Amino acid sequence: MTSITIRNIPDDVYSKIKLLSDIEKRSINNELLVIIEKGTNVLVGNNINSGKQLSKTSQIQLWRNLSGVWQDDRTTDEIINDIYSNRTMGREVDL
Repeated sequence: MTSITIRNIPDDVYSKIKLLSDIEKRSINNELLVIIEKGTNVLVGNNINSGKQLSKTSQIQLWRNLSGVWQDDRTTDEIINDIYSNRTMGREVDL
């Protein structure tokens, strides 16, 4: 795992992190990991929903993170059939 150092944390921000860590009974480090994970999920979700395109490298990393994690009771063939049966022809285009 990668490690980082965060410098120059404002006192009021640190106090809030400390309070959250006390409430959740987590170490400051673990609390920061939770905050970073939640924050990045929101930011990535907002960027995706805003129509911004992810770089190819970012897409691959997201797929790698999902690899082996996805759980579904359907067989692979059932999933593929569901995908194909729910596809549309797309929007009309005038050329």
